[in-house]
Amino acid sequence: MSAATDTPGGGLLPDRHPTADFFVCDIFDAAPKDDLGTMEHPIFSLSTRPDRRVLSYAHNGTEIEVTPSVRGRATIHDKDILIYCVSQLMAAINAGREVSRTLHLKAHDLLVATNRDTSGDGYARLRDAFERLAGTRITTNLATGGVQTTRGFGLIDSWEIVRRARGGRMISVTVTLSDWLFRAVLAKSVLTLSRDYFRLRKPLERRIYELARKHCGRQPRWQVSVGTLHKKSGSTAPVRVFRAALRKMIAEANLPDYRLSEVPDDMIVVERQRAARPGPAAPHLDPATLEVARTLEPGADVYALVARWQAWWEDTGRPRLGNPDAAFLGWVKGQGRG
Repeated sequence: MSAATDTPGGGLLPDRHPTADFFVCDIFDAAPKDDLGTMEHPIFSLSTRPDRRVLSYAHNGTEIEVTPSVRGRATIHDKDILIYCVSQLMAAINAGREVSRTLHLKAHDLLVATNRDTSGDGYARLRDAFERLAGTRITTNLATGGVQTTRGFGLIDSWEIVRRARGGRMISVTVTLSDWLFRAVLAKSVLTLSRDYFRLRKPLERRIYELARKHCGRQPRWQVSVGTLHKKSGSTAPVRVFRAALRKMIAEANLPDYRLSEVPDDMIVVERQRAARPGPAAPHLDPATLEVARTLEPGADVYALVARWQAWWEDTGRPRLGNPDAAFLGWVKGQGRG
């Protein structure tokens, strides 16, 4: 399932579907979102080979044990499926729809949204990912939705593939998420990711991006020791090898939105690439305006629209707005889907 073998060399993977609607399954423009629990803790394997080792992890009172199946532990690339599911659920919640742990998805849309190829091999790897996600068992006291219990569960409870009778082409998939993950979604314990996350080739790049997004967020800077970062990443490489990989990552500078640098005392600094400029803060919008936006763009993730508008406002020099609500709605009408 690893995308690392798709294109030789370094750098980002190509954008395989540049003209396709992003996350076209059911809801237009659902921004990619990741749950805080699996962003913070190293649940997924960074190996490109089947990883059948039991992971035991403890940090700041949180204890996690991850037990793989005979097919190996779910990988950081398998996680794309969960990100897709979480994104669809959050878009539905933001649109005022009812949601459940069971999602009905079009396999083609899932592959396109996560920047995968739609060849027969792409569908076969998708099935392998479902097998690893369902087979990986977690025992943890990690709280989700403000509730802390010690329990065991799979990353997904069940999955089902519907195929065309003639030719065996995969049409749709049904996924039932674990109650643990679904509770995180209902509590909105999620963060929006860059869409270029799915273009990151190396497993460690994806994991470091997650940690940067979780800990740096919208702050300008986050500093962490190499030892702590090694532990939080879940890397099984020796620290010296991990340090060398970080230095290569610093040189290649592929991480979306964030820049890494090495400072004395074996520390790594993570900084947002676009630091906040002096000037007015991002415009505040009235909740009623968001309701109007929902009527203008039925089914859209209105919070994703707001984020895109604010990014456009910043890119155009942060002009002073006499009426931000009217400006936002005008943007939605004119180019909100552009």
